[in-house]
Amino acid sequence: MMELKEAYDIERMSSTQNIQHELWPLDEIDPKKAKFPCCIVWTPLPVVSWLAPFIGHVGICREDGAILDFSGSNFVNVDDFTFGPVARYLQIDRKQCCFAPNLGGHTCKHGYEHSEFGTAITWDDALRSSSRYFEHKTYNLFTCNCHSFVANCLNRLCYGGSISWNMINVAGLVLLKGHWVDATSVLRSFLPFVLVLAIGVAMVGWPFVVVLFSFSLLLLVWFILGSYCVKTLLEC
Repeated sequence: MMELKEAYDIERMSSTQNIQHELWPLDEIDPKKAKFPCCIVWTPLPVVSWLAPFIGHVGICREDGAILDFSGSNFVNVDDFTFGPVARYLQIDRKQCCFAPNLGGHTCKHGYEHSEFGTAITWDDALRSSSRYFEHKTYNLFTCNCHSFVANCLNRLCYGGSISWNMINVAGLVLLKGHWVDATSVLRSFLPFVLVLAIGVAMVGWPFVVVLFSFSLLLLVWFILGSYCVKTLLEC
């Protein structure tokens, strides 16, 4: 009887893991309906992106395409991207994620470390866990923002075999590999910056360019220091 019970438990566990790890087909990406299944999405921020166009607002999408974004203290927005339509997106390959129902089910190299950080058995499960976590976080553009939320989701998924996602590499991932939705999105992202630059040069002269690029450099240095040197500065 004991042998039969053990065989049954093993078979049931195997069956459960197959169900949990089965990757259901995703619907097509549909920008008109704002549906981006398993994508990281990006849109420019008012004022901030006018001065530093590489900075924007990011969110991450459920398997049904609904966008989730950390847009304020104790608040994760669902299916209503806070700062306007998506301008750029990158669909994530779920096969590069680690869905571990238990310590023996890890497909990543981290094992216990991944479990301590927080694992997920499905894509949506990771997003739900991160949403609950950030519903108790105070939003701050410089220390705990939308990039922190997306990085937390990717770390729970161990996307690409990594649990070291942060603001910098999330931003780089979208900016370097992301796809533009259309030509209008490109204009919406860069035209305000070009206009601000042109008006500033016309009114102040070339010192305005120095100030503008110094502002961008200071932001970049802050996030690099917080992400890689003084990791307690930023939340991920």
